[in-house]
Amino acid sequence: MEKVDAMRAFVKVVACGSYSEAARRLGVTRSALSKAVSELEEGLGARLLDRTTRRLSPTEAGSTYFDRCSTILAQIEEAENEISRLNDQPRGLLRVNGPMSFGTLYLGAAVADFMALYRDVRVELSLTDQFIDPLVEGVDLTIRIGRLDDSSLIARRIAPARRVLVASPEYLRAYGVPRSPEDLADHVCLEYGPRTAAPRWQLTREGELISVPIVCRLSSNNGETLREAALRGLGVAQLPTFLVGPDLCAGRLTVVLPEHAPPDLGIHALYASNRFMTAKSRAFIDFLVARFGSRPEWDRIPE
Repeated sequence: MEKVDAMRAFVKVVACGSYSEAARRLGVTRSALSKAVSELEEGLGARLLDRTTRRLSPTEAGSTYFDRCSTILAQIEEAENEISRLNDQPRGLLRVNGPMSFGTLYLGAAVADFMALYRDVRVELSLTDQFIDPLVEGVDLTIRIGRLDDSSLIARRIAPARRVLVASPEYLRAYGVPRSPEDLADHVCLEYGPRTAAPRWQLTREGELISVPIVCRLSSNNGETLREAALRGLGVAQLPTFLVGPDLCAGRLTVVLPEHAPPDLGIHALYASNRFMTAKSRAFIDFLVARFGSRPEWDRIPE
């Protein structure tokens, strides 16, 4: 391998923590990566990786070299992109990752309209509800919903993600309408995420955050599953309006405790801080911000 390719291989191995996974992502053999790293170590006269049976981790020298290599590779990519975008026109392959439900409901259509507007851009769209690191996965940007943890990623807010408590009219006729957050203890609730021993929901009261216990009958890491359960009258669900907006407009679901709504989340585009912002990435993020706005279509629902 050439020196730059060897550096790129080393960075990928460290990011993935595995020769096998790095080889899969780069489309090369494991032995080729191992040889490249060994040649780097020989040339530097220093061990770059500590190898255990479970995972690879960088040595002190390896961490320093990883940071330097990451910067150098980003600068090389920036130089190449500068040349290829002399006229600053979006072009080439744009790799985007997004969450499953939002992706199928809104992001897919947005990508199609974006491609119709920018004919020289090709898009590779992957959907998963698992958080990914753009640098490790090799994507230009990832769309995520929720509060952002501190990280080295750069984030730009695309749109709000308002959440509401909803139930079907049939459920409310059968079990009554909750009048206060504490009333939820007497109702069946449908919870997003893994099942917990003592589930609680975070709601608001007069601008303050409160935590109330709930009785969970169904938990799932898929919002569409919970939406379907709520439509069938199985209980009260806490879901984003981008998922249930049409149901609220059509009267298939009703907002419960609207004055005690869960705190809002945001929809963000995230990208690696050491990754050059290409014209295609910038154009796509700007397109999404303009398309969804501060009051997106899914929030134009009756209160």
